[in-house]
Amino acid sequence: MSELLNVTTIFGEDVFNDTVMQERLPKKVYKNLKRTIEEGKELDLVTADVIAHEMKEWAIEKGATHYTHWFQPLTGVTAEKHDSFISAPLPSGKVLMSFSGKELIKGEPDASSFPSGGLRATFEARGYTAWDCTSPAFVRHDAAGATLCIPTAFCSYTGEALDQKTPLLRSMEAINTQSLRLLRLFGNTTSKKVTPSVGPEQEYFLVDAEKFKQRKDLIYTGRTLFGAMPPKGQELDDHYFGTIRQRIAGFMKDVNEELWKVGVTAKTQHNEVAPAQHELAPIYAEANVAVDHNHLVMQTLKRVACQHGMKCLLHEKPFAGVNGSGKHNNWSLTTDDGKNLLDPGKTPHENIQFLLVLTCILKAVDDHADLLRESAADPGNDHRLGANEAPPAIISIFLGEQLEDVMEQLVSTGEATHSLKGGKLETGVRTLPDLAKDATDRNRTSPFAFTGNKFEFRMVGSRDSVAGPNVVLNTIVAEAFAEACDAIEGAEDFQKAVHDQIKKYAVEHQRVVFNGNGYSDEWVEEAKRRGLPNIKSMVEAIPALTTEKSVAMFEKFKVFTRAELESRAEIKFENYAKAINIEARTMIDMASKQFIPAVIKYTKELADTVVAVKAAGVDADVQADLLKEVSVLLAEMKRALTALCQSADHAAAMEEGEGQAKYYYSDVVPAMEALRAPVDKLEMIVDKEAWPMPSYGDLIFEV
Repeated sequence: MSELLNVTTIFGEDVFNDTVMQERLPKKVYKNLKRTIEEGKELDLVTADVIAHEMKEWAIEKGATHYTHWFQPLTGVTAEKHDSFISAPLPSGKVLMSFSGKELIKGEPDASSFPSGGLRATFEARGYTAWDCTSPAFVRHDAAGATLCIPTAFCSYTGEALDQKTPLLRSMEAINTQSLRLLRLFGNTTSKKVTPSVGPEQEYFLVDAEKFKQRKDLIYTGRTLFGAMPPKGQELDDHYFGTIRQRIAGFMKDVNEELWKVGVTAKTQHNEVAPAQHELAPIYAEANVAVDHNHLVMQTLKRVACQHGMKCLLHEKPFAGVNGSGKHNNWSLTTDDGKNLLDPGKTPHENIQFLLVLTCILKAVDDHADLLRESAADPGNDHRLGANEAPPAIISIFLGEQLEDVMEQLVSTGEATHSLKGGKLETGVRTLPDLAKDATDRNRTSPFAFTGNKFEFRMVGSRDSVAGPNVVLNTIVAEAFAEACDAIEGAEDFQKAVHDQIKKYAVEHQRVVFNGNGYSDEWVEEAKRRGLPNIKSMVEAIPALTTEKSVAMFEKFKVFTRAELESRAEIKFENYAKAINIEARTMIDMASKQFIPAVIKYTKELADTVVAVKAAGVDADVQADLLKEVSVLLAEMKRALTALCQSADHAAAMEEGEGQAKYYYSDVVPAMEALRAPVDKLEMIVDKEAWPMPSYGDLIFEV
């Protein structure tokens, strides 16, 4: 029998957390570091030297030989450069293990080799990583041994943000400042800090590693570019929350243990809707820590899957015809003394502070719906959003019956006098207890839903960093708070000023509230009548970054400069074009080298069969008809392949930028779909033994 696992013993054992710091650091050094973490004070080099020494000693005890500044460039994944603790050799031939405060605080990766969107010339190489002391360092154990990982921000030599973390930290400062302004208006003098709390739910697929290796599309792009639906998909809903198979359960157990050791509060795990799809969700953490933890989750899922003979697919749409994967970004605002600004209480109509916060968020989302939509845009998400499986591409807010009723009272009469109650849910079975029922149901079709004491932004792509969406959420809400405070501060009648502001925002932004079925065609028409944007693709979404409205807001709160926004837009256009180009080239490669040869071989066998059957004096009509059908589809495949080659070549020859990205979207993507159609039909006809790769059924039902 295996040794029993004690979660409380292993949790955080590889994290240089507060407990470790209190034990190892001198009291004065510990206080200085806490002041830096809590108040943003600058950390002096003497203090940093002491911290670095103790961190090194702790890491070496954990088996670490190297350290790395662990950062998040604009590649979509994390980056790291490993240095050993070895210093210059002594005259005796021995070496010392050292780690200085300077090495802890600052690193210098080559900035020219990371996406910069024109912020850096290719010959300008210098860039800096700076220690984010608000996110704890940790030791990672893998095939390389043990490595001390130090979460850092990444900036250019001239100070521009080249990463996801720097703007996130800036946005957290902005929302903190404006939230405290709002709280002070309501007489709160005790709260010293307001932090966005985030809990990202992570969806993913698992497939057998050997079958994965036989699919070039999965290897190169992370999704299947061809594939006919198996006889059974997800229509029986039997996989969702179903019993977890033993192979998957073993994988999940190891994932949890790995995550708990590095302080990730992995809590919920279950089968998702699609076959071979699963979900992992942590407990909430401060936004920048939650972002770091989510990257750790994705890396751990991939690494542990390999150890179990599987591959983890984080693409938003790895299989056509079954649900894709997203990442629900649960967001709230919490004070340092435990108050949640999004907690409505039992009588939200009387909670004036909450109503002001709520209506400010309505205003923020309505005013910047395009920006929020852009924050969830990537090539994979184009296959999900608006496809009757994920939230629609139209940004709307679900408030639920209770809060919608309060909003309607404010809009119609100018004041709210009551709140709907939850009551009891009677099960009708005497042996079961009656359950306390919430005052409102939930709505899985809403992209931005209020779920009791938080908002759930459901659009984020499964492989994307949640940094971008939270940068936008923090900043647009900070702007709304600032405008509300500007209007209320100094008012002679505070209660009236707050009441007027709540009503103003409720009336002006009620169009963004929608509690109905976001998947319906009727909602698309209704949203159009309301004037809500319906941005269907990444290419259409990216320009929201550089509108004058967006630039003015981000610059006002010092989150992005105009140059940083323009660089990010350029990077995203380039990334879209590169992603589609890789997919198109992979399709061309597979069709040319695998499908056409396999089908030609099959038609030859069919033709030989027709000749042999006729020679035997037997009717060969069935074989002849099948040969004709396959030959027609083969010809269609060849024409579509030629068209895709021409379209992809033309796109690749274009100048990089918005125009090229638009061409990939308008011309190359349809050409890819045209090539896929005959191939998927042929898969249903050609002998399985002759088909050159595993089918959907092989991949999603044989894990």
